[in-house]
Amino acid sequence: MIAPGQCAPRLILAPMEGVLDSVMRDQLTRLGGYERCVTEFVRVSHTILPKRVFYRYAPELAHGGFTLSGVPVYLQLLGSNPELMAANAERAAALGAPGIDLNFGCPAKTVNRSQGGAALLRSPHLIRSICEQVRDRVPHTIPVTAKIRLGYDSDEQFGDILAALAAVSLTEVTIHARTKRQGYRPPAHWHQLRLARAALPFPVIANGELWTPSDIARCADITGCDAFMLARGALCRPDLGAATQAFYRNKPSPAFGWEEAQLLLSAFLAKNCELYDPRYAVNPVKQWLVYLKVYYPQAGALFSRVKRITDPTEMAAALCETASLAQAA
Repeated sequence: MIAPGQCAPRLILAPMEGVLDSVMRDQLTRLGGYERCVTEFVRVSHTILPKRVFYRYAPELAHGGFTLSGVPVYLQLLGSNPELMAANAERAAALGAPGIDLNFGCPAKTVNRSQGGAALLRSPHLIRSICEQVRDRVPHTIPVTAKIRLGYDSDEQFGDILAALAAVSLTEVTIHARTKRQGYRPPAHWHQLRLARAALPFPVIANGELWTPSDIARCADITGCDAFMLARGALCRPDLGAATQAFYRNKPSPAFGWEEAQLLLSAFLAKNCELYDPRYAVNPVKQWLVYLKVYYPQAGALFSRVKRITDPTEMAAALCETASLAQAA
């Protein structure tokens, strides 16, 4: 039980490459509880990107940079060239991005081999240079944030990374409480975030192993953080944001069960068919089912039924049939 008067947390919906796109952001933010979202990373390598690239990753720019439910969407950049990162950040801001986020945490091998994401954790001076130049080029009315891990192979340079960030007037930093080498293996080392809070002159957002409202409350106790970035937990339990806010207010969580999850799946498929080539709309549904089965056993059974389906019309029929059977039962 949360103590009376304890402030509800600020919740941010994480960027997840190939998963948390604009369709997913729209669906999850409609359920409530989130202060903001962050896009999948926009790769910056050799040039200032054209407008269409920013709109592809953040179609919310057409709506002032907000989801249809009014949640701001920060645009995330990934790269290692300070000048190009700054120029692209300036362009994203000019296009209407409500905030700019800098990715220094992606553990993907293909990204790291090209000196992007978590690879930069080995070069704190380069992290500082990128942050400084981006902050200088982006209007100061627009937040600039960063996302890091505890380190690359180990956390030995964590203090140096924090010192590099502390030298820049960032708005906030999200810290995934594991190293790149640790990947996503439990546990998340939340105690390190209390050290980060003491070292940084701006707020720290906690990330890692946040699956339930109780996890978030325990993380708050250990870290002292009041802001949390939700990733896999939000996919496994779509109402996690709203449920967490209810938990902190000692109120019943809004009703959300497997039946509501099925409706989301059907809407997710329909929207993907509308926005993209329908041939590519089925696999994201299967991918989401893999996450959902962590929280809903019924999702595992449904995945077994539909895993070989490739036609969107057939998938829609299977989702509808399953929903009808559940209602009849």
